[in-house]
Amino acid sequence: MTDPITVLGLGEMGHALAAAFAAGGHPTAVWNRTPGKAPSGTREAATVADAVAAGGLIVVSVKGNEVARTLLESAGDLRGRSVLNLTDGTSDEARSVADWAVSAGVAYLHGQIMTIAPGIGHPEAVIFFGGNASVHKGHSEALALLGGRGTYISADPGAPTLYGMAVHDTMWGALNGFLHAAALLTDAGIQVSDFLDKATPSVSALLSHLPSLASEVDSGSFALEFGALQHHLPSLADLVRESKARGIDAEFPAYTQNLVTRAIASGHANDSYSRLVDHFRKAS
Repeated sequence: MTDPITVLGLGEMGHALAAAFAAGGHPTAVWNRTPGKAPSGTREAATVADAVAAGGLIVVSVKGNEVARTLLESAGDLRGRSVLNLTDGTSDEARSVADWAVSAGVAYLHGQIMTIAPGIGHPEAVIFFGGNASVHKGHSEALALLGGRGTYISADPGAPTLYGMAVHDTMWGALNGFLHAAALLTDAGIQVSDFLDKATPSVSALLSHLPSLASEVDSGSFALEFGALQHHLPSLADLVRESKARGIDAEFPAYTQNLVTRAIASGHANDSYSRLVDHFRKAS
């Protein structure tokens, strides 16, 4: 028989999670602060304690880790139970809930979902997991129902949050750059779709360069014979001038231009672009 599961919180994401477990054949008990939102095939519990008592794996998806901890505390004695917390927040908040859980005798796993609610259950949906590896392994079949690319990454329960933030950080930088480029193109009467049709190989090559940057950052080795920082500066200057000439907001490229200029002035003209990681690191 498939393991029973409890889902606490039936917002958009919690509702999708509970529905996926139920569709996968797991007896699924749910609780929500506002009743009447239980997905088809699940059983709505009147209290958190009743819901928790029915599940072998307790899944939490609420607004904020403080709320998640408060709900778990209200469930009574949880010694020997397994908890998967899929609540968003910071890495320290995830670790704080994990510390409490361990002190309460709970086997704790934290997860960071990298899809919107309709993507739950999709073969390409990514979820990062960290914390108690036994929880991940013991409930692997149920967790696979949530996304085909779920990955256990670390014993650190804060690591999934950082992975998720790193993906979003990269995404927003790329999206802002693309939309700034789109503003330039359309101002010149060029269709953005036409640009992508012809420039996709160049754009794709940027992603293929990330492993090289990662290796340089991890090793702390930034010296580069070709394509060094000093060679980025003329192109950045041209982009800033073009933007200003067209009345396009130049703040985004000017910010990058400033970073490169400062790095060169600090003696890093012949270093890789990855040297700019020093700007974002906290001062020693």
